[in-house]
This record gives sequence, structure tokens and C-alpha cells, in this order.
Amino acid sequence: MGKTSREKGKRGEREFAALCRKHGFNEARRGQQFNGIEGKDVVGLPGFHVEVKRVERLNLSAAMDQAQEDAAEGEIPIVAHRKNREPWRITIAAEEFLKIIKTK
Repeated sequence: MGKTSREKGKRGEREFAALCRKHGFNEARRGQQFNGIEGKDVVGLPGFHVEVKRVERLNLSAAMDQAQEDAAEGEIPIVAHRKNREPWRITIAAEEFLKIIKTK
């Protein structure tokens, strides 16, 4: 990944974290990388593993695969994504979504 792509990725992570804080998730912030090991892109959303993609062309299947692989046991993997001039969207597996709304 080039420096420009990494910087855009970091900006996307900060932008999504700011959106989460705006909606009351005050602990939301960009995750950190430790010794080259990637963690969550955004932390502060308990129970979720967040993969953030701020790109014009997204391979959503690959992004979900990455979120699923990186999620800890018990975490729900999601992909937060958006294109330029579009709102943020969340992609989640249907089974996970149905479990969440069933508890409401």
C-alpha cells in the first residue's frame, strides 16, 4: 500500500471514529498498529470489530473476509465504508444483523 493510500485510510478511520463520537460513542477512536500487527481500525464500539474502508472501489467480500479473520471471539465483524460525497455505510453479515435486532 502506498503512502497516499495509507494516509487516506488513516483519514477514513479518524472520520468514522468522529461520526461514532457524534452519536454518543465517546470512546471511539482510531485503532493503533503495534509492531506491524494490525488491530481494529476503530476502537470504542464494544462487541464489534470494525474494518474501515474509505475508497471509491471496494471489494466488499475481501473487506468482510478481513474483518471476520481479524475479529476476536465474540466480536461481530463489520465494514464501515464510504465513497467521496456519499454517507457512511455499514456492512454486516445477515445472521449477525438478525441476532442484533432480535434482542431489541
